[in-house]
Amino acid sequence: MPVKSPCIGTCVLDPKSGYCMGCYRTGDEIGAWMGMSDGTKKRVITKSKQRRADHKKNAAVS
Repeated sequence: MPVKSPCIGTCVLDPKSGYCMGCYRTGDEIGAWMGMSDGTKKRVITKSKQRRADHKKNAAVS
């Protein structure tokens, strides 16, 4: 089964971090998504989940 895109339709790149504020992928990751292997997609999803967790943790501290 193919790896599903983590896009949630909130496509706004944060100028400071460079991450999409919806899925927490970089613009390069979003652009390359269709050509990525399933393994690479899974690694990007893992990274984006960590970015989201880090962002929430940092926002709670501020």
